[in-house]
Amino acid sequence: MVASAAPLPTHNYQFSDDQLPMDLRPHIEKFQRRFAEVEAALSDPKVFDVPARAQELSREYARLKDLVATGAQFLKAHRELEENRALIAAEPDDSEMAMMAKEEVARLEADLKRLTLEVQRGVLPPDPTDSRNTIVEIRAGAGGAESALFAADLYRMFTRYAETHGWKVEPMDSSPSDLGGLREVIFGVNGQDVYKRLKYESGVHRVQRVPATEAQGRIHTSTCTVAVLPEAEEVDVEIRPEDLDIQVCRAGGHGGQGVNTTDSAVRIFHKPTGTEVRCQDERSQLKNKAKAMKVLRSRLLERKLADEKAKYDAQRSSQVGTGERSEKIRTYNFPQNRVTDHRIELTLYNLANVIEGDLDGIINPLMNHDLEQKLAALPT
Repeated sequence: MVASAAPLPTHNYQFSDDQLPMDLRPHIEKFQRRFAEVEAALSDPKVFDVPARAQELSREYARLKDLVATGAQFLKAHRELEENRALIAAEPDDSEMAMMAKEEVARLEADLKRLTLEVQRGVLPPDPTDSRNTIVEIRAGAGGAESALFAADLYRMFTRYAETHGWKVEPMDSSPSDLGGLREVIFGVNGQDVYKRLKYESGVHRVQRVPATEAQGRIHTSTCTVAVLPEAEEVDVEIRPEDLDIQVCRAGGHGGQGVNTTDSAVRIFHKPTGTEVRCQDERSQLKNKAKAMKVLRSRLLERKLADEKAKYDAQRSSQVGTGERSEKIRTYNFPQNRVTDHRIELTLYNLANVIEGDLDGIINPLMNHDLEQKLAALPT
């Protein structure tokens, strides 16, 4: 059930019989040509002599494959719409054939609006970080023990969402609290279009519910901070060995005798930026160091991208959300089974499903809203 939220901005598409919205046919044909070129390039074994180039082409191949399929669906739906409109014009209004055709027209117009957005998303220059694997950091905020319990809930929510998309979750570091909560948890998510979807989760998440520690049944408000970082590659940021202070120490918390009695935890301090990273999930010191370096590179890339994004955002009058960690982006109200995303004023009354990982009903509207914003900013 969906509450009457403020409607998302939509273009008033006019699907005439002789013109596609935004002249999409040339774009679709361009996708098809480029897809054939990339497919041919990947069929040459020599391309894999340069792994970075092969990876880049593989990502482009996956993106274009989806765009070509979407373009084909769009053109098919457009043809069927024309056929049904012609049938309506040729038949009496009250005939059974006309009635069936009218139902098809309504369905096809809805499909075309959805497919138009998908094709237009491909028209925009792709964000090079969208296809990256992702590092997610969740930290308990205001609310004490209840905030830590909510952090554990968010971790489970993102983990289950990743499972539904066939993504792999890689634990990196965590700091457990009492009652089974998490003061902090850092994990990687690997798969196709991970950052493209999860980047909208950056910000402050607020929960309103009766905590397990509340004896009088009063509703408390707590918060957690979520940071979503595109996984950085070594070429993205330069890290000089002399800028690092690397220390090893004994891992704390749960993990068994082997973890807690060896100096396997790794702490890395990046002197120029004051960035500190710790990893203790693995028993191997070398593996923890590798994971810590991965997190450090991603945090430094985030800083670099944030500087570039600030310049771009200064030219835009509005946006989906800055992604700043101080920004409250969403409220989870358990007594009302309600979740509200404040950036697009979207309210859903299916919190029980959302907290179990059913996030597409929120992320898809956010992606569409962001697309509308970018299309509106294009030169006319």
